[in-house]
Amino acid sequence: MKSVGIICEYNPFHNGHLYHIQKVRELFPKETLILVVSGNVTQRGELSILSKWEKTEIALHYGIDLVVELPYVFASQSADIFAKGALQILNDLQVSYLVFGSEIGLIEPFLTCAKTQLSSSHYQEKLEEYLKSGLNYPSSLSKALKEESGIEILHPNDLLGLSYVREILQNHYSITPITYPRTNDYHSPSLTGKMSSATSIRNQLKQKKSISDTVPEMVLPMLTHPIFLSDFFPYLRYKILSEENLSKYETVDERVANRLKEKIITSSSLEEFLENVKTKYYTYNRLMRMCSHILFSFTKKENDFYQKRNYIRVLGFNEQGKKTLNSIKKELTLPLLTNYSNDKENLLFLELRCAKILSIVKGKEFLQTEIQNSPIQRKKDS
Repeated sequence: MKSVGIICEYNPFHNGHLYHIQKVRELFPKETLILVVSGNVTQRGELSILSKWEKTEIALHYGIDLVVELPYVFASQSADIFAKGALQILNDLQVSYLVFGSEIGLIEPFLTCAKTQLSSSHYQEKLEEYLKSGLNYPSSLSKALKEESGIEILHPNDLLGLSYVREILQNHYSITPITYPRTNDYHSPSLTGKMSSATSIRNQLKQKKSISDTVPEMVLPMLTHPIFLSDFFPYLRYKILSEENLSKYETVDERVANRLKEKIITSSSLEEFLENVKTKYYTYNRLMRMCSHILFSFTKKENDFYQKRNYIRVLGFNEQGKKTLNSIKKELTLPLLTNYSNDKENLLFLELRCAKILSIVKGKEFLQTEIQNSPIQRKKDS
């Protein structure tokens, strides 16, 4: 039986995500659906509102067969690294298809742009020119692609989709990418009815406003006390002020290190701090990732070490997911982990450190759950 891959953050799980699963199931009614999901930290550097175990329960309830975690070293990074880690896992799990939502809604433009990135020296030259001019990477990429291929990739979700497709082509993975039109504006800061973006839902939660129409009924009770990166601002402030060398941390370069130290002194909140540091080159998302990496003491050396040591951590499965996993277990090249007790190579070291730091605000029960939980098992028809 063939498998289909889905890559998501579920921060939080909303009606658009439910539509995604339903859409994939329509396309593949009998295949095994495998989800690679971010754990405690997301690609934009924000903390996940839902725990990895809540995400797993939700995913299994709504039709996913096997849930595995995207390690922190990939989950907390830019689109290219995020895609690299997720596709390595899906390839090792022998999925035949990857289905993702996009604003473009057609796979051909992604294939054209990915081939351009991989084969055009002129594209690489234009990309370097735009980067040297002071533009950030997403803007430089978009402009260089527009000049070389005539196709404009602007939206964050499309940029991520492009990273998926390029990763598949570059590594010659036997995975067929499929995309469908998204149902909401990925970046919209305001609710747009039942199909609202995760960004708008998080904004509403920060303001303690109702989001009841935007998420499935099962999810709502899990969002009563959300924790955000801003809740850790005092600890981040201490870390930045006390560290002599901030540039040792992943995504922090020497050019911005002094600026971080300077602006943190006069900033009374994370939002104010980001606004004070932000420039055309150092965007909000990039700075959020820096803050996350500093808070969790994630260094460049650790990044280099752990990016070469990807693994498959199983968070949950139903009977079909278990059957699929057992059928390919002997062929896996990545280490297969189910909990901390069978982590002989200490690959979950970064996850444990993150959980320890998060428990400062979330409580000791959060840390105990991280260490003690085994994969969630769900009967297919329950």
